[in-house]
Amino acid sequence: MSLNVRAFAEGDRAGIWAILEPVIRAGETYALPRDQSEAEAHATWCAPEHEVLVAEDTGRLLGAAYLKANQRGGGAHVANAAFATSEAARGRGVGRALCEAAMERARARGFRAMQFNFVVASNEGAVRLWRSLGFTEVGRLPDAFHHPRLGFVDALVMHRVL
Repeated sequence: MSLNVRAFAEGDRAGIWAILEPVIRAGETYALPRDQSEAEAHATWCAPEHEVLVAEDTGRLLGAAYLKANQRGGGAHVANAAFATSEAARGRGVGRALCEAAMERARARGFRAMQFNFVVASNEGAVRLWRSLGFTEVGRLPDAFHHPRLGFVDALVMHRVL
């Protein structure tokens, strides 16, 4: 695989939707309505304040991420990001490459740390990846996520200094 992480371009919209739609419909990793439309998903993912990155292999999008300030004002020095990988590319380093690129961009933009506010605890692959990249669990929200198969599960707040 020849993975390239780059900035979002308008022509990437269909590819991002192809990645996001199965994730949204499954309802297992993001607190988003499972019936969210393509327009709503793009409005959320590609919001004006988001820096959007995509991971591609020979022109095919395999993953997407966005980077933003976690809070405004006094909390604007901490970054936040979200990631999605196509089902076919999971376990192939796409999420790692996107997170590493997002951390690099966050550092370049002057962020001092990165925080994930709501990591579904049952998303073991993501939790394992974030820990391997130096994120630690700084909070646990009991039964904060209603998983469609597992019922109520915890959500984690994860953080790392950049």
